[in-house]
Amino acid sequence: MAEFAFGLYPGSATGAESGLVNGPADIPERIRDALDDLQPTDKSFRVRVYVGYAGNGQIEHTTPTDFTQYVAPNRKLDLVLCYRAVDDPFECWTDFIRTMLQQYAPHLATLQITEEANSTGPGGDGITPNIRAALVAGILAAKAEIQRLNVSIEVGFSATINFNPADDFWRELYQLGGQSFVDALDYVALDFFPDVFTPLPPNVTLWDAVRVVLEQFRQVNLPQAGIPATVPIHIGENGWPTNSTRTYERQAETLEAIIRAVYAHRATFNITLYELFDLRDADSSQENIFYQFGIMRDDYSPKPAYTVFKKLIAELTC
Repeated sequence: MAEFAFGLYPGSATGAESGLVNGPADIPERIRDALDDLQPTDKSFRVRVYVGYAGNGQIEHTTPTDFTQYVAPNRKLDLVLCYRAVDDPFECWTDFIRTMLQQYAPHLATLQITEEANSTGPGGDGITPNIRAALVAGILAAKAEIQRLNVSIEVGFSATINFNPADDFWRELYQLGGQSFVDALDYVALDFFPDVFTPLPPNVTLWDAVRVVLEQFRQVNLPQAGIPATVPIHIGENGWPTNSTRTYERQAETLEAIIRAVYAHRATFNITLYELFDLRDADSSQENIFYQFGIMRDDYSPKPAYTVFKKLIAELTC
């Protein structure tokens, strides 16, 4: 059976409608303790980190900060380069990608070019002009630089699910990049949050919802861009937040149901990685769900989902 690995975003800042939301500062020692505890001995694990590109070679934000401190044996980074530049020559963007690769290559397992380029929702780069062209240019530049450096780093991009047949996102990617773009891809990441922003209908189970989304992504969305079934899918972001009406116990049950459904369908849809969003609440005192995606509270005390996630990593990593 093919590899199936786990990872997570260990920071606390979360993208919301108003931009990044924060709370108490991250505590690197506590993050490292949690990563060491969650990662099985001698098994690979990914740490998802985000760098926001603002244009002219400038970084808008990095979360978590000083992220190389979380690298350890069998634990490398999934570096996400978000694109929020306006009226910026693509040469600046591709130079930035090459610079990031030269700086961080020894620490990287994967490099994701743009974040949810087809989404204008919270955290999505789809709000940025020319995002589709930036995605294609970025993928091609990253692959060329990885080959020049002769390093083993997978390159890909992330998207959200699309059930609208009139949307041209996927078709335009192929029109812009052609077969060279497709050939440069090592994976495509899917960010999805069942039963978070849209409650499931009473007659739909989480198992069914996950299957429908994975089927649409693999069999409809990706083929529209000419991306074959041989290109693996990564689950780049998945989580289920808590608040006064969303209990810790239900979070644990929901995440286990989703992860087991993804794992059960991994061979059918060629899924090789699952990454959780996220380790710690931004601010556990805030009722807004964007502050409470963590499987730990903002003081790093574990919610029940932490124990469940640790169990699933130990059981399902292969």
